[in-house]
Amino acid sequence: MFYQNGTLSDTSMKPYTPPACSFSDYLEAAAVLRQVSSVTYRDDADGQQTVQAKVVDIYAADGADWCKLDNGTVIRLDHIEQFNDIQNSVAET
Repeated sequence: MFYQNGTLSDTSMKPYTPPACSFSDYLEAAAVLRQVSSVTYRDDADGQQTVQAKVVDIYAADGADWCKLDNGTVIRLDHIEQFNDIQNSVAET
């Protein structure tokens, strides 16, 4: 489940599995530093997407944690596979 350009995309209603705190910490640090980062995630068609963007917010809603990017994309954290060179060990495959 993620938002892209303001549109909710949800074809998988899999239970949310939170990432390790250290993974969330990397996302939060990038947001504070306003770094352009590489984010690889699974989209609603189970395709892999990689974008270069700034993390603008990390927040909890609807029983999950979310990452909002400066391009308008909002990604559930367990759908992020890799952030820069850091692998998310709980990313759905």
